[in-house]
Amino acid sequence: MNFSKLVLVMVTFSIFFVSCTNDDNNNDAPLGSYDNGFLILNQGGFGHNDASVSYVSSDFATAQNDIFSVVNPTVTLGDTGQDVGFNNDLAYIVLNASNKIEIVNRYTLKSVGSINSGLKNPRYIGFANGKGYVTNWGDGSVATDDYVAVIDLTTNKVSSSIPVVEGPEKVIANSGKLYVAHKGGYSYGNKISVIDAATNAVSTTITVGDVPENMEIKDGTLWVSCAGNPSYVSAPLAETAGQIVKVNLSTNKVSSTIGYSNATKHLSNLVLNGQDVYYTIDSDIYKMSASATALPATSVFSTTAQGVYGVYSFAVHGNHIYVGDAGDYTHNGKVYVYALSSPSIGTLEKTFSVGVIPAGFYFND
Repeated sequence: MNFSKLVLVMVTFSIFFVSCTNDDNNNDAPLGSYDNGFLILNQGGFGHNDASVSYVSSDFATAQNDIFSVVNPTVTLGDTGQDVGFNNDLAYIVLNASNKIEIVNRYTLKSVGSINSGLKNPRYIGFANGKGYVTNWGDGSVATDDYVAVIDLTTNKVSSSIPVVEGPEKVIANSGKLYVAHKGGYSYGNKISVIDAATNAVSTTITVGDVPENMEIKDGTLWVSCAGNPSYVSAPLAETAGQIVKVNLSTNKVSSTIGYSNATKHLSNLVLNGQDVYYTIDSDIYKMSASATALPATSVFSTTAQGVYGVYSFAVHGNHIYVGDAGDYTHNGKVYVYALSSPSIGTLEKTFSVGVIPAGFYFND
């Protein structure tokens, strides 16, 4: 199955949250404000209804786990946290297996509503032209029922749906258009759908590398990291190497492609930060210039000293690199914070124990 954010697990564990200094920061009372820091969406075990959200302040001095439940003790967040989208003062938390979106104030985490219909296997959310757009797999075993749900942000209801090719995942908005990466669901995709937010229709599709995962926009260019087909694909498909594909947004045409010649190298977690580009392969962090014409042969540092089997979630923000480690996918995961600046890049600065399967970082400052 080709979906890294949906893992079957068998045991539900209690969640705790501590800093690397072993101070107990798992307070039972709401902090009152969750800005000036970052949220961590913890996916939880599939079928366990234990998705959660954690908070860490920008100075790392304050941390609290399971903050949605702390603030909303009578509401269960849901099953399999997939994504968080910020839109003005609100955060939209996508719950994949619950087929719902929980809407909260992004600064207080107080629940303000939910969307419980019109979604089937929802994945990621984006915003354009005053509307929300949520990618949906539909029935994962059916290749022809995938769609993007259009959310009326006034009524918090699905107002329409846009059919798309199989396996829509991450979505990014730019100048009234939405770009949807198709990893392929249970299969393996190589397309980007372009949706016109004015008409709510697919205007074109762009063929990129195999298994497009992450997208970033910079200076009129859409950057797409493509993991490549994994080693376990079935014939007639074959394993393929990771690539970074650039798309000219004025023409929606591929302008350049750089990749590895070794088919066993599969990159993920693309982040643009100023003039630098970061991505990961397995447990290693790679860095290159945005003007580079080839991918680097060696990483800038590895997370193996922390026992990371593979980087599950990743972010670069301010002066730090953030890595989410899902561990064994059943117990609480960990978040590692590393120095960004040379010559100390990769120096471990903080470690936090978080909820089950830390799936993403959302900076609320």
